[in-house]
Amino acid sequence: MISPPPMRIGYGAMRLTGPGAWGPPPAGVDATRVLQAAREHGVTWFDTSDAYGPHLSEEQIREALHPYEGLTVVTKGGQTRSGPTEWAPVGRPEYLRQCAALSLRRLDVEALDLYLLHRRDPQVPWAEQVGALAELMQRGWVREIGLSNVTVAELTEAQQVAPISVVQNRYNLAERQDEEMVEYCTRNGLVYMAWFPVARGVLSTAPDQSLPTRPGPPDPEVPRALKSAIHEVADGQKASAAAVSLAWLLARSPAVVPIPGTTDLGHLADNCAAAQLELNDTDLATLNAASKD
Repeated sequence: MISPPPMRIGYGAMRLTGPGAWGPPPAGVDATRVLQAAREHGVTWFDTSDAYGPHLSEEQIREALHPYEGLTVVTKGGQTRSGPTEWAPVGRPEYLRQCAALSLRRLDVEALDLYLLHRRDPQVPWAEQVGALAELMQRGWVREIGLSNVTVAELTEAQQVAPISVVQNRYNLAERQDEEMVEYCTRNGLVYMAWFPVARGVLSTAPDQSLPTRPGPPDPEVPRALKSAIHEVADGQKASAAAVSLAWLLARSPAVVPIPGTTDLGHLADNCAAAQLELNDTDLATLNAASKD
């Protein structure tokens, strides 16, 4: 079973594609520089998917980071795209094999470090989808497998079919509906990769600030009290609100690996600094109380 990386901050590469995870990034965004800077800051886990771009994100990672010495590239398959913000799961075994084969080619590797089913396809029996991942391991195409966007019930059922090492779900200070899964992964030695760990930047904004409407999943409604608590802790720690939000995730469980994404080198450095930020008991109590109100 794979273990969390020494620095438990990964990098989510979806942000290096265009709006709605479609097409190239905006003008002025140097994907190669951002990815290489993440590695320079100590990031060793890079999360991507064949659906980001689509396909572009894996190609960016190959161009910037190959041959990946000391790195783990986490990629996913099983989603089809028809346009910006459009996602449709396809979990037929033959399609998942095709996805993995093309990811191998785009990333230019003989075996994928960690391969995740991006989302369950309700039209295909669950055992067949997970069984396809197990077959990829048997073929030697994939070293370890995981699941994204799943429930505890789906995970435990999948574990009867294949050895699942990682779960990747949406989880942050404002969206704690996945507590049961975090606890399950902690107890059972699975890695829990938290996507949208700063709620797409909502948690790093000032208490009276809101972000404009953006393509993609809706932003959570974050109570003013929670934003105020984050900034109170950030002021006391002389850190940023984003770093405090990430440090809370690291303190939540040793199984958690947040995967923030950014195109800004300053924000990247700030995110990585969270790995060294130690929240004290008072900080954690303040954040936990505000997040559960």
